[in-house]
Parts: sequence; C-alpha cells; structure tokens
Amino acid sequence: MALFVQKFGGTSVGTLDRIHRVAERVEKTVRAGHQVVVVLSAMSGETDRLMKLAHEITSQPDDRELDVLLSSGERVTIALLAMELRGRGINARSFTGRQVGIVTNSSHTRARIAKIMASPVQQALAEGVIPVVAGFQGVNERSEVTTLGRGGSDLTAVALAASLKADRCIIFTDVDGVYTTDPNIVPSARKIHKLSYEEMLELASLGAKVLQSRSVEFAAKYGVPVEVRSSFQEGEGTLVTHEDADMERALVSGVTGDRNQAKITVVGVPDRPGIAADLFSAVAGSSISVDMIIQNVSQGDLADISFTVPRSDLPRARPLMEKVKVELGAQRIEVKDDVAKLSIVGVGMRSHSGVASRMFQTLYREGINIMMISTSEIKISCMVNEQDLNPAMKALHEEFGLSEPVQAKPNLG
Repeated sequence: MALFVQKFGGTSVGTLDRIHRVAERVEKTVRAGHQVVVVLSAMSGETDRLMKLAHEITSQPDDRELDVLLSSGERVTIALLAMELRGRGINARSFTGRQVGIVTNSSHTRARIAKIMASPVQQALAEGVIPVVAGFQGVNERSEVTTLGRGGSDLTAVALAASLKADRCIIFTDVDGVYTTDPNIVPSARKIHKLSYEEMLELASLGAKVLQSRSVEFAAKYGVPVEVRSSFQEGEGTLVTHEDADMERALVSGVTGDRNQAKITVVGVPDRPGIAADLFSAVAGSSISVDMIIQNVSQGDLADISFTVPRSDLPRARPLMEKVKVELGAQRIEVKDDVAKLSIVGVGMRSHSGVASRMFQTLYREGINIMMISTSEIKISCMVNEQDLNPAMKALHEEFGLSEPVQAKPNLG
C-alpha cells in the first residue's frame, strides 16, 4: 500500500462534472488499496473573481482581509468533493489550511510555510478517512489566515507530501506533462518523461507555468518525487526527481519564454563605490525582484546600470526609480517594457562545451538582437525584443533537436 498526495488544479475542479471526474480518480486509487490525501485549488476563475470584487470595493484592499476573502475559494471545492466521495461510500473529510496545521509567516498574500503539523491528516488516514485539503492557504502564529501566492496549492501538496513522507506527489492539471517548449508556439514540442529538480526549478522560474517554482524548491529540499499528469486523460506524465545518467544524455532539455519582463536603465550614474548597493537596496526594500543586471564601462566617471524586473512590478518600480535617480544624482531613467526572456535549460550543459556559442549563432542567423545575458551551470538566458520571442524559441528548439524522440524512454519507477 502506497501513500499518494493528489493535487487537482482549478481547471480540474472548474465544474461539478469535473469534480465528479476527480472523485472517480480518487476512488480508483482508493479501491486499488492505496492511501490518498487530496489537495484542491479553487474553481478556475474563482480567485480572479474574488480579487476583482475586492478591487471594486476599494482600489487598495488590505492584504489581511484579501487573504480572508481569497481563501474562501478552496473551501467550496473541498466541501463539494468530500460530499461527492461520501456519496460514493468513501469516508472523506474536508480540511482547511488551519485545520491541517499549515503554519506560515505573516506575509499576507505571499506567505511562506514555516511548518506543517499534519497530525490531523495522519489521524484521519489512520481512521481510514480520505483527507480533502484546501490548497493555497495556512495561518500565521497569530492564527490569521494567510495565502501562499499564485500556484500556492502546488506548494501545499508538496509540503504535505514531505511531512507525511508520501511515496509520490501527483499534480493533476490540464496538461499531460512538461514539454520541451510551449506546444502552442512550437507544435513539434515533445513531452519530457523525466526531469531533475534543478531543471524543473529553472524551467518553472523562467516562464514554464506547469509547476510553481517554490513547490519545486520544496520538493528538491525534501526529496519528494513529483509527477505532473493530466486530469482529463490517462497515461504517464513527467516525473520530477533526482538527477540521473539518463538526464545527462540530453544537452538541452527545454526552451522557455517569459513575457512578464521589463528593462530599466539608470543612465549617468556616478561611478563610485556603493552606488549599486544603494540602488538595489531601494528596489529590494519595495519587494521587487530583480533578475538580470548589467553595468557598462564608465565614461567620464559616469556609468549606466540596466536591470530587469517583472513587468507586473513596473507600476511600482518606475516611480521608485525616479526617486532613486534624484537621490543618486543620475541623469535619467529609461524603461523598455516590450522585452521577453528567452532561456535554454539542461543538466547536460555541465559536461558539454559550446552550448552558448550554438545558441548565440542561432539567434544571429535569425536576425535576433540580444540585449542582456545571464547564465548558470544548467541555464542560459537572453533578453530579446518581445516580437522576436516566438521565432527564437522555434529556432532554438530545432537547433538542439528537441523535436526528435528520445532513443530510450526513461523508466518512471
């Protein structure tokens, strides 16, 4: 008998008919003799609807009250599924984040998990009850409701799997696995049968929306095998696990693109020690994430510093930079919001040379200009014009042979 944590996203529980199908899948696993913990998101579109209501009430809703409002979406789905399972003769019980014992810090709307008690879930399993848990939410030390940010139900599922020492955490979604790139852009994209935690973390943080990046970090830290599967069809998905020799055979595993990017340049900054520290301390103080950074060679004791932020943070970053410009004595601020981040990822890069050269040569042949570059052991990212992103992804996918089937299908274990 194995213990599985099964997480179903918003599209998987978007209608009553789909909740019936989720119940069928859970029942099938239970009838096979396994233990199951189910984690659910709110119905698709529900969180957006609640967020819209909040902004119709006030232009700046309080984060604490926003968490109380947004956490209600998952309570609907867990109650409905528990009712459906009980109607099928399966003893099920719904649990909110508070009832499960998911304790977070106090960063409302983007809380981080501090610990999971999990004893209520363990007791339910011991009694033969199927726990149906609300994803995306917890409570802080003052018992105030908190939410984990977009995609937080993935994190709930992985964290529970780690706490319960589950055999596998299965993320059921509207796609049947992780692909070499976005099939909507490159129709020849191929499903990847096995990925390392490190590759999946890079892909998730670089624009692939299949798994939330924090959930991958958690899975890697605690060694939780995570499988991405389709809610709507049978068949194997993508297993995210420890790196092995099969993964190293592929030079590049995937190509991603992220349009949620903006480039900010602080022009004419005095070139003296501490300027960069002052600039980025101000950005960090506003909880704005910075990705790529480049500083040109100074001329006449002045330099330009360029960096990228999420485009969604630009309304906050722009006025902040105007203030910083005055404080630092810079000449002006330039903003470019029609850019995108293009990346290739693969653990095979560690043991193969010339990958960057092939990437840059390919983009040169396509007439695509590179503005900024960042690298890691298993990733190369470039900032390009947004209009160039799709042709760049297609060209790199072809250059690294990602449409070709693998010679031997990895064993999912």
